[in-house]
Amino acid sequence: MKRLPLLLLGGFAIAAVAACPGKKPETTPLPQAANADSAAEAQRLEEERRAREAADAAAREAAEREARQRVADSLAALGRTTEAVKTILATLIHFDYDKAIIRGGDAAVLDQKVAILQANPGLRIRISGHCDERGSDEYNLALGNRRATAAKQYLVSHGIDAGRVETVSYGEERPMDPGHNEDAWSKNRRDEFDILAGGDALKQP
Repeated sequence: MKRLPLLLLGGFAIAAVAACPGKKPETTPLPQAANADSAAEAQRLEEERRAREAADAAAREAAEREARQRVADSLAALGRTTEAVKTILATLIHFDYDKAIIRGGDAAVLDQKVAILQANPGLRIRISGHCDERGSDEYNLALGNRRATAAKQYLVSHGIDAGRVETVSYGEERPMDPGHNEDAWSKNRRDEFDILAGGDALKQP
């Protein structure tokens, strides 16, 4: 009979334990503020990336514009240079009556041609000798040849390869001035200079 109260006490204890609810697991609240900060940071980084891409694109466009302008300027300058050199190269020299001697002022003109030929090694030219209308055709052809040869010899004596310079004589056949007086004759006693090859992009000396 003494065991009955013990059994009852044990039952009450078990019942009491069963009746007590267990402790609920702890839950971490969602970091709402942290999520908002992360979204703002991501947006800021995206805006910065787009800004950098736009700046890079603008810089590339500006660089391309500048490169195109440099090319255009170079081509324009090259055109001016070539035309200027051609003008100097085409400058005539003249001779005294019945002479084939290079005059002092014309030597300076030939010096300019020497410098151009030296600066443009691919350049080849032709010198044509001319006379006024006085004298026979045969004589003037020979005189025109001597005049062209005199200019060529001057160039060669200043270092220009003879193979780069051709000569021809037209005698009195191609007058610059059709007149029949000393003024016209003085213009017609001349050497002309023409480019045969290498004249597309000439450099100034």
